[in-house]
Amino acid sequence: MEQVVGLYNYWVVIFLMMTGFYMVIARRNLMKSIIGLNIFQTSVFLLYITMGKIHGGTAPIVPPRIVQNHAHDGHADGEAAGHAASHAASHAAEVAHAAGKSVEEVIEAGARMSGEVDGIIYSNPLPSVLMLTAIVVGIATTALALSLIVRIREDYGTIDEEKILEMDRLP
Repeated sequence: MEQVVGLYNYWVVIFLMMTGFYMVIARRNLMKSIIGLNIFQTSVFLLYITMGKIHGGTAPIVPPRIVQNHAHDGHADGEAAGHAASHAASHAAEVAHAAGKSVEEVIEAGARMSGEVDGIIYSNPLPSVLMLTAIVVGIATTALALSLIVRIREDYGTIDEEKILEMDRLP
């Protein structure tokens, strides 16, 4: 039972997906079909965002304590910009030097350079970014569909698919 309750996000996704799919298939009203498509689309958003979340993970943002440590180190000698540039150059040289070594040595070099963030688990930001793009595309598609429905209503006087098809069949 714990396993079923623990996956409630997926149950919500399945319910929304099937509801939206049913509305698109079963309804002959164009407006209801668009609403069904939007519900289906929302379920896809939830699915991808749920998959991108890692239990115990945090947003992929550098913690303030690390930023403060680097800022403090950079201002120590009074030449922050020069020190930051030389610091970045030395890290770049380490990475370039490490690239010629084995995978284990490259991982070890990366661990040394980012030793301050050990133990922090980050959630994957890619699903959220992709879903933001999908939301924008979905809104544009919905706006286009609604404008087409308005135009169809002006020409045919109805938004019922069966009545529109009957009017098209008549000479």
